[in-house]
This record gives sequence, C-alpha cells and structure tokens, in this order.
Amino acid sequence: MKVILALEDGKIFKGESFGATGESYGEVVFNTSMTGYQEILTDPSYKGQIVTMTYPLIGNYGINDEDVESSKPFVEGFVVKEYSKIASNWRSKRSLGDYLKSNGIIGIEGLDTRALTLHIRQAGAMKAVLSTTDTDEASLVGKARRSRGLLGIDLVKEVACAKRYDWSTKGKYKVVALDCGIKFNILRELAKNNCKVTVMPARSMAKEILELKPDGILLSNGPGDPAALHYIVKTVQDLIKAELPIFGICLGHQVLGQAFGGKTYKLKFGHHGGNQPVKDLKTGKVAISVQNHGFCIDIDTLNKKEVEITHVNLNDQTLEGMRHKKLPIFSVQFHPEAAPGPHDAEYLFGKFVDLMK
Repeated sequence: MKVILALEDGKIFKGESFGATGESYGEVVFNTSMTGYQEILTDPSYKGQIVTMTYPLIGNYGINDEDVESSKPFVEGFVVKEYSKIASNWRSKRSLGDYLKSNGIIGIEGLDTRALTLHIRQAGAMKAVLSTTDTDEASLVGKARRSRGLLGIDLVKEVACAKRYDWSTKGKYKVVALDCGIKFNILRELAKNNCKVTVMPARSMAKEILELKPDGILLSNGPGDPAALHYIVKTVQDLIKAELPIFGICLGHQVLGQAFGGKTYKLKFGHHGGNQPVKDLKTGKVAISVQNHGFCIDIDTLNKKEVEITHVNLNDQTLEGMRHKKLPIFSVQFHPEAAPGPHDAEYLFGKFVDLMK
C-alpha cells in the first residue's frame, strides 16, 4: 500500500506501507543508531515524533519480548529506507511490520531517507503527517501545518504511569524515580546498583515522595517541551529543599535546570542516536553517548555561582551535564542507561549511589 510523508514546509516523500494503515501526525526527526530499533520504538521520549532511521536496512532481527523500554511503542510513525521482510534471530517472536501493525503505527519504506535526513539537518525538525488514506499532497501539507507539534505541549501526561509501583523490592538504597516517561533500563541499572526502586507518577507532590523516606531521587527522561512542565518543576524545587541526592536524566535534567532558574530552548534538529560525543570538563575525557532530545537548557541562563557545567556536546557545544556546587545533585542530558547504544556513561549510576552512602 502506498503511503505519503508530507512535511509542513511542503516537502513530499512517497513510499510503501509496512505497518498499520491510516493517518498519523508528529515532528519528523532522524536517529543515527545502526541497531536497537525496538528500544527506540518503545522509548516514551519519542511520543509525538515520527522517527527516521538513517541506517538503510531495518527489521532484520525482528521483535523479541526482552528488549522493550516501556509497555508499548510510543512513536507516531516509523520511516526506513528498506524494511527487511525476513526476521532472523533466535529471540525473535514476530516481524517488525507485524509489531507496528498490531500497535497501530504506520511504517513507510522505499523513500530516500538520506535526502530526508539532509533536509531536516538544513531546514530543522518540523511537523509532518503520514497517510495511507489521503493522496492529496496539498491537503496533507495543510494537515501537517495545522497539527499540534511539540512546542508548549505537555506529553508527559500521555506516557507517565497513573499510580505508584515498586520496580525492585531488594536493595540497600531506597530510590524514588519520578516517572516522566521512564525507560525500563534506567530502572534495571538502579536495581543492578543495589537500589530498591519505587516509581511515582509525574504529578506526584514532593510531600508524597518524601513520605517514602528515600535515600535518593531519580528524575527520568520523557517527551515533549520541558517548558510546559511547570508542575514538575515546582515539585523538583520542593525536593531540592530536602537536600537529598538527586540524579536527573534527559528531561529530568531539563526540569532540574528550570528548577535552578534556567531556561530551555528548542534545538534545530535535536540529538537522536547512539554516537553523540560528550566531553567531561573535569577529566577531559570524551564519551560516546546515547541521546534523544529536541530541547536543551540554555547554559547562559544558569547561575554559575550555584551550578557547575560538567559536560558539553562536542558537535554543537550545548549543555550535556551539570551539578550543584553545594548540594548532592547532578544531571546529564544524555542517557547513561543506553538501550540501545554504548555503555560509556554507565558509571554515573555508581556516582549516584555514592552520593547516597
């Protein structure tokens, strides 16, 4: 079945459908990872986005039951150069196409993903629509322009858990994770580092969290515009007053930055993939990191008397990490839990545990 990808600037890409049928809207972005499409599909941070994979062949190892990062896939659409109809892996339970179809996600193959990626790099990430039902290009462009996009939109409420739950009940250190769209591997890493983990909904108040008497607090990743999350920022400001160890990841880092008085802004095309170079300013070491974000904290808006910049992105010098100079609080914009991607930054979970000792 034919499918059209229409961008808000009028650019049109045509291909073949390999997932669900219908129509979906989102901001089109590109991801540079060579593998790990199942983890990418199930990362709640991709809510509101149509993901384009730059690696040309996707789907060859199918879908299994272990490599998921949440309860279901959250992408609004999936764009690949070539979809492998043959899935060959001993853990594979079904094909990528069947997985997308069963979850109502449109997949498109056969278009020039290199041209699409270059266009996004030059023009920036933009609103788009995928459709198997509407063949009128002008109509689709109009729909893309009228779609909600990401700016000013709270998508956390669409992906976060509705009620508290325990991820792991054994461990020396009690951690409360504030779920803004948390990836399972963050929870796995905490459990692996001797942490007993309770997950709380994003709308939890500081009082509810502190009543659990945690040794530390994890602020999770998540989707959408961090500037729309005033209620979470207020909760984090109240948590800071308790002077407990706090570790922020991705959206959690952006929320923490706002709690410190900083401002966020939208990146031109964001950072999405498993090969982003990040420099530790203290050691001078460079780590290859996993990233997935379209917004960033403005370094110049942070109070340097209270906050120290710890990491920067070597591609564009944007903020990738910070710590409070007096309190046991730090955060990173990248993903130390990987899944998928390199494990260079895995040591940060140990750093968090050290603060709780």
